[in-house]
Amino acid sequence: MRILVWLIRAALFFTLFAFALNNQHEAGIRWFFSHEWRAPMVFIVLAAFTLGCLVGGLAMAPSWWRHRRVAKRHQAAVEAEDDLTRAAAPADIPPPLDTDPPRHGV
Repeated sequence: MRILVWLIRAALFFTLFAFALNNQHEAGIRWFFSHEWRAPMVFIVLAAFTLGCLVGGLAMAPSWWRHRRVAKRHQAAVEAEDDLTRAAAPADIPPPLDTDPPRHGV
């Protein structure tokens, strides 16, 4: 399986490398007010991909932070509830001796 994964990675690398070699000609991006950026096309594609990843990550960050904050709040509530149930449990009942699951299905 590892060999197959490495073969797929190598094929993807050589495909992208061939793409980069085939797109070395000069290209330009025309901005506003007659400003133009000229660079090899592979760099322009790479810059567009990087910018898209950054914008996508920044767009998802508030949602991640909100979910993380809610998860921490729920975790604190669960821990507080566990502390209350441990404090309310009678002290004279010993804990169960066998806490491990059966090993052989017996």
